[in-house]
Amino acid sequence: MRRRAVMSLCGTGGPVRRVEVMTAAIAAESLGPELVRLLAENQLPTADLPVSPAHFFTARADGHLLGLVGLEPRGDGALLRSLAVARAARGLGIGTGLVRHAERAAASANLRAVYLLTTTAGEFFAALGYEPLPRSDAPTGIASTAEFSSLCPDTSAFMYKKL
Repeated sequence: MRRRAVMSLCGTGGPVRRVEVMTAAIAAESLGPELVRLLAENQLPTADLPVSPAHFFTARADGHLLGLVGLEPRGDGALLRSLAVARAARGLGIGTGLVRHAERAAASANLRAVYLLTTTAGEFFAALGYEPLPRSDAPTGIASTAEFSSLCPDTSAFMYKKL
């Protein structure tokens, strides 16, 4: 059974919207075409999804997919991957809400840190408390992910946050 958390969001000058975040994770291999399309529209990797151990959380309003984020546990940490928000829903706090939800899920699984790679959102993640980390300091489990080892460019910023 999927549980839902409700966030109330308000963009600049916009109405308050109720957004449901699915609190039961969706296995990567079970992502439907709608979710894969959102990842592709945001130029995020999808090649490893059929074999990825990541689970994804989604945000929806009125039945429409607004965003998603993946969490791939590895050792005592997790890779936060594939944060994507639909263009029409940007600026409403959905990305922040999804990241916070994934962090709570990681903490409740007794993981000690969340790691990520980004080519475009370093400032966004820094504002959420993530700090840069040299790629050479990546834990073995994180460094062995497809995103770290082959899918994301070497120029990607590598960041982490202790939980």
